Amino acid sequence: MTRKLKNIELNRLTVDEFRKTVKNPVVLVLDNVRSALNVGSVFRTADSFAFEGVYLCGITACPPNSDIRKTALGADESVKWHYAASTFDAITELKKEGYRILIIEQTSASVMLNEFIPNTTQKYALVFGNEVNGVNEELFSMSDAFIEIPQQGSKHSLNIAVSAGIVCWHFFTAFK
Repeated sequence: MTRKLKNIELNRLTVDEFRKTVKNPVVLVLDNVRSALNVGSVFRTADSFAFEGVYLCGITACPPNSDIRKTALGADESVKWHYAASTFDAITELKKEGYRILIIEQTSASVMLNEFIPNTTQKYALVFGNEVNGVNEELFSMSDAFIEIPQQGSKHSLNIAVSAGIVCWHFFTAFK
């Protein structure tokens, strides 16, 4: 008979064990994300896929924050994070460190996510934007590529936390 696994059966890492594990070479960059709940969800996703970290930029909320904590469920303690007042500055630093910058946005130059094959020898910075305005167009010149999630519905709009989950899964499967 099928049953749910108990937490003890999931082989969860402690925060210290997680910090010591080899990470997948991906960081998530949040460009002026308004909702701390979305930020918490992104932390949880980064933890789940063992990504290197999260960059919180501009007005994006930073830990400690009760709304981040509510959705992160402790991932705000396990995942390394950095704050930058300017997304431009964060991306500039990541480029210097050898990251390929991918802006997740619907643009005239976007490659559909299902057609993008990550190079497993490359480091990636995935840039996600504000819930209303998306990624600031002033950052477009810094991007190595634009990735779009294929959609068929009438909205062609996903919550940033959902978008991050979809894109992160795609990259996680490439590195596994």
